[in-house]
Amino acid sequence: MVMFRPMLSHEFLAFVEYFVADYANEIASNYRLSPADALLQARRETESSFPDGEKSAGQVVLCITQTRQGEEQHIGYLWYKPDAQLKSIYINDFYLFPKFRGLGLGSEAMKCLEGRLIQEGYKQIKLRVAADNRKARQVYESNGFGVTGINMNKILGSTPDTLSED
Repeated sequence: MVMFRPMLSHEFLAFVEYFVADYANEIASNYRLSPADALLQARRETESSFPDGEKSAGQVVLCITQTRQGEEQHIGYLWYKPDAQLKSIYINDFYLFPKFRGLGLGSEAMKCLEGRLIQEGYKQIKLRVAADNRKARQVYESNGFGVTGINMNKILGSTPDTLSED
């Protein structure tokens, strides 16, 4: 059974370490920034979002767990920002550790999250999926999420013929 619980301080530090590196890779891949610039941007945005660590106002960071044979296993992270006025949340990060992927736990976690949010009075979940993250998109679409737009960017001073497809 998949559940959520608040992060402890040491878990938050591990989350930030994972998240900054992962987000920097996404920024470099999808927004065509250099790895160094992407890492700097990922660090800045993360620090801005979490001025008070895991207790930062307006942010919810949770550990995704499952109970097997009476023991809790930490299987991933969930970070979202609630909007009480719109009765919605925006998922910034939903991450299952690699050894727990492909087992249906992502869908189970989404269903658990939906139930929790409905009980709390929320009406909508929003998120962004990187263009090259097919597996995540498949999990979200199989759980009823639909595409609402396409993010695009341009590096200023570039032209289509100067961009490479590395």
